[in-house]
Amino acid sequence: MMLPRTRHAEPPRYFRAKLELQRRIDRLGHGDTLPAERRLAEDLGVSRTTLRKALAELSAEGVLRREHGSGTYVAPPKVVRVRQLTSLSEDVGVDGKTVDSRVLACDHVPADAETQAALGLPRGARVYRVTRLRIVDDEPLAIEIAHLRGPLRGLAGRLAQDGASLYEALRVHYSREIAAVEDTVETALASPDEAELLQVPTAHPMLMVHRLARGADGIALEWTRSVYRGDRFTFVARATTGPAATTGR
Repeated sequence: MMLPRTRHAEPPRYFRAKLELQRRIDRLGHGDTLPAERRLAEDLGVSRTTLRKALAELSAEGVLRREHGSGTYVAPPKVVRVRQLTSLSEDVGVDGKTVDSRVLACDHVPADAETQAALGLPRGARVYRVTRLRIVDDEPLAIEIAHLRGPLRGLAGRLAQDGASLYEALRVHYSREIAAVEDTVETALASPDEAELLQVPTAHPMLMVHRLARGADGIALEWTRSVYRGDRFTFVARATTGPAATTGR
């Protein structure tokens, strides 16, 4: 039976402008400035409204960086690929970048319903909640809120002693090793508090990762919510059908 031919819809005008902008950006270098909006719109033969929509998408994708009152620049490459079973420090170190952590809070609190379910805790159980700001090459790029199964007596002091390296503190002081993780990834928009910490506009595109980490005995040890700047990170997942070595995050 012959199938009817389908006509492909013409892509939206702003999308055609976006593709042309991408071609031009590919010929530029990191930090190069794009022409002013009026001139760019004339060059592309589109309205400034259409141009701004194309620029907004490229900015959300991390291709461009727009600074009010200054201009539009070609953004640097995304900082790091966030991989499963590796740490942010390990991922960043591959590219020769430095990663620091600032502990915003370290509390021993009652587990909420979501954390209870994730860690398999009874009602009324308490967890250690560690909130950290992750900084790459002096740029704040991620917020992590980790919920950890106790007992972890003296954790706040250990983090201060170990330079806020959570996994290092868990390995060295509590003999906690992560053997397997399950990551759930979704997109989100930055809340006002997150935007302030990460120095981005409210509702900036974010990459949100929920991680459940287990020890070699299968017991859930960590339930973490991480929010990464969507314009600076890429998430990579790998699968294997055979035994695989694992490392801590």
